Amino acid sequence: MSVPTPPPGIAMTQLLGGFQVSQALYVAAKLDVCTMLDDGPRTVADLAERSGTPADPLGRLIRTLTMVGVFRSEGDLVATTPLGALLSRNHPGSLAGMAELWMETHYAPFEGLLETVRTGVPGATRHFGKPFFEWLAEEPARAELMTRAMANMTGAREGMFDGYELPPGRVVADIGGVDGSVLVRLLADRPERKGVILDLPAVEPAALSNLAKQGLSGRITFTAGDFFESVPAADIYVLGFVLHDWDDDSCLRILESIREAANPGARLLVLEGVIPPGDTPHMMKMIDLTMLGMLPGRERTEPEFRTLLERAGLTLDRVVPTPTPFSIVEASVNGS
Repeated sequence: MSVPTPPPGIAMTQLLGGFQVSQALYVAAKLDVCTMLDDGPRTVADLAERSGTPADPLGRLIRTLTMVGVFRSEGDLVATTPLGALLSRNHPGSLAGMAELWMETHYAPFEGLLETVRTGVPGATRHFGKPFFEWLAEEPARAELMTRAMANMTGAREGMFDGYELPPGRVVADIGGVDGSVLVRLLADRPERKGVILDLPAVEPAALSNLAKQGLSGRITFTAGDFFESVPAADIYVLGFVLHDWDDDSCLRILESIREAANPGARLLVLEGVIPPGDTPHMMKMIDLTMLGMLPGRERTEPEFRTLLERAGLTLDRVVPTPTPFSIVEASVNGS
């Protein structure tokens, strides 16, 4: 049976109240409520005791989130739905870290979205008094939160590389690879390949820990550096969710660093969402709003990727769709 569409006034009211739902999801994640329900349903009183909160406000929050499909009631008991289970820290596709990141770093800057649309200046830059990544790097705890959230997004991209064949080449460099989660997925079953992660020094501990955990420390190394300045020589380069953080001129500097260091015949894999034409619903259209509020970057269409790559002296070969909202944009370096 289909669910009736609410009248426009009610639907708009629900949309306008979205900020409250976002905060409620954050509270559920921060208190680990969904993690507590991994082993089965519990009463609100039990959840309140475990989370150190009064039962009444917690119960009201849970009741609200049942309306958006996060929890379900079983008599006096509360359980998570498959949707709500994504806020458990134990879930393989957990988004608890993303809930924390967005509410603790993105929420307040979005208060200035009106001014961002009027001026083009990201709300984060105005709110923090400096570019978002610069502010993030000032405190190790902030950088660690970002690393955890990005690892969450890697889980959310599960299946992206199913059936995908890497182009030929022995050395694969993940530029801006954070903790190496993407490179681990690409190289785990390809013992003949070597890998190198390039990222800022602050993320090195997380990367080394992850590589050791995956048993790949012998095949994947970490190099601290700045991709605007230089990158290691390699046969295949991976830019996983990097270009969307930057404006075109900054992206050109990254791509030129790759072109200058690349081995002959090198290839580039850009892992990004590609915005479809027209009014087709797509997650990247919502993420593009996040870019607008936080960073100078943007999500791009296929023609925009083609133009950007050509300006940097690269050739877009093909866009490979995946089972996820993201695509693999393959390009040849130096037109090879």
